[in-house]
Amino acid sequence: MSTTEELREQVRARYAQAATAVRDGATNIEVNDKLQDQLQVADGDGCGDSCCGGTSGTVDDSFGAALYDAEQQGDVPAEALAASLGCGNPTAVAALRPGERVLDLGSGGGIDVLLSARRVGETGFAYGVDMTDEMLELARANATKAGATNVEFLKGTIEDVPLPDASVDVVISNCVINLSVDKPKVLAEMFRVLTPGGRLGISDVVAEDRLSPADRAERGTYVGCIAGALSRSEYLDGLAAVGFVDAEVEFTHEAAEGMHGAIVRATKPLPPA
Repeated sequence: MSTTEELREQVRARYAQAATAVRDGATNIEVNDKLQDQLQVADGDGCGDSCCGGTSGTVDDSFGAALYDAEQQGDVPAEALAASLGCGNPTAVAALRPGERVLDLGSGGGIDVLLSARRVGETGFAYGVDMTDEMLELARANATKAGATNVEFLKGTIEDVPLPDASVDVVISNCVINLSVDKPKVLAEMFRVLTPGGRLGISDVVAEDRLSPADRAERGTYVGCIAGALSRSEYLDGLAAVGFVDAEVEFTHEAAEGMHGAIVRATKPLPPA
């Protein structure tokens, strides 16, 4: 395998392991604990599990299921909540409205798709895209348990989204873009599938501009959502390069020294009048 293929396979295997653990009855805390060996910070200091949990026996309240309020937790099957490994709550960030079409990149066990489907209502629709068969199986089972009929989970990568141009109003994602092996392609795909006037509401891990790629790698692994994270300037420049406007990156909490959970917003401009 090439380095790119190896990284993608490491990410796929990690999420397959998480989905299997949830299928076997693991809680969110237990899922995060089972992933700890993969997610140790390289220097043994800092956040320990990076973007997927806290120290053994607990889930850091900056990551995972704790980022959803009690009402949201009650709105989804327990298995969807258990599979939550993200660094934010993009359904809240995106301010979804009834009738909108939403796409979740790297949808995992489906928690953000199911919450989005409730927000957009019967006149809206929520898509999830994931490359991991085990996660897709889990997400579809969760949709059935939730009685959600306005959702669809599609197999694909976030670098090659299996939807046509201008097919959704909102793109969300939760701690996944940092795992991509081709981030410029992901940003271009988000722009492509959005309708003019459409918007992004993303949670991700983002580095301070002072940190070089080598600095980020010292703070955590690629599969642990740290080494592959973009800096704030890299994010803003990348969004502008593919055509987004009004982009902003807001740090919300520290994930490792100089690395932050962040909210990323941007808009696809309307065509000239």
